Amino acid sequence: MDGILPLWKPKGLTSHDCVFKIRKIFQTKKVGHTGTLDPEVEGVLPICIGQATKIVPFLTETRKTYSAEITLGTATETEDRYGKIIEEANVLDEFSSVDIKQVLSSFHGEIKQIPPMYSAVKINGKKLYEYAREGKVIERPQRTVAIHHIQLCEGSINKSSNRLSFKFDVECSKGTYIRTLCVDIGKELGYPAHMSGLVRTKTGCFDKDNTYTFEEINQATDLASLLEPIVKGVEDLSVYYVDEHIKKKVLNGQKLNLPDLLPATDPFRVQYHDELLAIYKSHPDDKQLMKPVRVFN
Repeated sequence: MDGILPLWKPKGLTSHDCVFKIRKIFQTKKVGHTGTLDPEVEGVLPICIGQATKIVPFLTETRKTYSAEITLGTATETEDRYGKIIEEANVLDEFSSVDIKQVLSSFHGEIKQIPPMYSAVKINGKKLYEYAREGKVIERPQRTVAIHHIQLCEGSINKSSNRLSFKFDVECSKGTYIRTLCVDIGKELGYPAHMSGLVRTKTGCFDKDNTYTFEEINQATDLASLLEPIVKGVEDLSVYYVDEHIKKKVLNGQKLNLPDLLPATDPFRVQYHDELLAIYKSHPDDKQLMKPVRVFN
């Protein structure tokens, strides 16, 4: 079977746990996930099966959408609610929705982030969380990420016990740490903060409404019917249509002349009618040619 399983990842499982379970259910080793979710986070996790594993890097690059909760007044070493508290302060200010919306809007666009110590980013061949567990704090380079949309969830502001929390929705680029975003939002509001809740609601074109739980997958009588076509995972790439003669060359992985009218994205899809044949990109050494990145035989 070849296709994309839009999984609703439950809390308590790592992304790799999900891959392991899907391998057993579908009885195949060719399974890959499209963007790590922490064990305590639930949400949309497209799983690529069979030839769909060829597009894992492209789905990983797509935008992600989250519903997050931030709590002001407490900072933790992991930047979420599961870590040891490292700073506390009573929230004395009465923030209105207008105040919070103004701060959130300041994060729209490209922003700089420093990856948290409890993350899988590698420095000198070692993951940051490994340093953190040894009690070490390592200097981390800033990275640029993009916040495409950020919005306060109306009616979500809650003040109690000298703490204040609220929820917001955010659409962002690959590599964005929502935990760090919450900490930085807290700084702008003048308080220590941490991410107290997170759900991924969308990955690329896959959202919560078209996902399956493990319970639904295990009850399915036709597993193939749960899979979305491979092309759905690369819908954000522009398409170049070829005829039957060129189709054979594409399936053989040949380099081709670039069309006069260049596709809007690079890389781009190559299709014969509705059939996805390959993903190509312009040749780095010859501006007249295009070369295959992935071919779907």
